[in-house]
Amino acid sequence: MVASASRRNARAWEALSDDMGKALRVELEQAPTGALFQALVSEQVGLITSIPIDAAQRVQKIAAEFLVTGQRADVLSKEIMRSGEVSKSRADLIARTEVSRSAASFTQARATFAGSEGYIWRTSRDGTVRPTHKAQEGKYIKWTSPPKTDPGLAPYHAGCGPNCRCYAEPVF
Repeated sequence: MVASASRRNARAWEALSDDMGKALRVELEQAPTGALFQALVSEQVGLITSIPIDAAQRVQKIAAEFLVTGQRADVLSKEIMRSGEVSKSRADLIARTEVSRSAASFTQARATFAGSEGYIWRTSRDGTVRPTHKAQEGKYIKWTSPPKTDPGLAPYHAGCGPNCRCYAEPVF
C-alpha cells in the first residue's frame, strides 16, 4: 500500500513538474520577463573569465535551460568539463555559480516586471556563509545598484556571486 501511494505521488509530481517546465519555457520565450531575463544573463557572460567567451555563452544558455528542466549543477559541470580547458573543481564552481545566477536573474526579471524596486538580501543562515554576505543579511538592496561584497569582484546581487547560496526576497 505504501509503495503504491509512493508511485502515485511520484507520477503526480512528474506530471506537475512537466507542466511547470512548459509554463516556464513559454514565459522565457514569449513573456516580457523572459526578454528581461535574457538581457540580465547576457550582461553576465563576461564574468566567467576562466573559459573562452563562446564556452561561457554556451554555459549561460545551458544554465538558463536548467531553470526549465530542473537539472542540477553537476550536470552542467560535466558539460563544462567537455571543453577540456578547465579543471573539475573549476567546472564545479562555474556550474554552481551559473545555475544560481540564472535563478537569481529570473527572480530579478519577474520582480522588476511586477514593479519591485528592490529586495531583502537573504543568506542560507548556516556556518558556511561568508562574512561579507552575512553582513548583507536582511539589508534592502535596489535592483539598480548591487552591493560590492567581495574585494576584487564586481558588485553583484544575492545569488549571483561565486558559490553564492544567498537569495533575493523581492519587496513590492
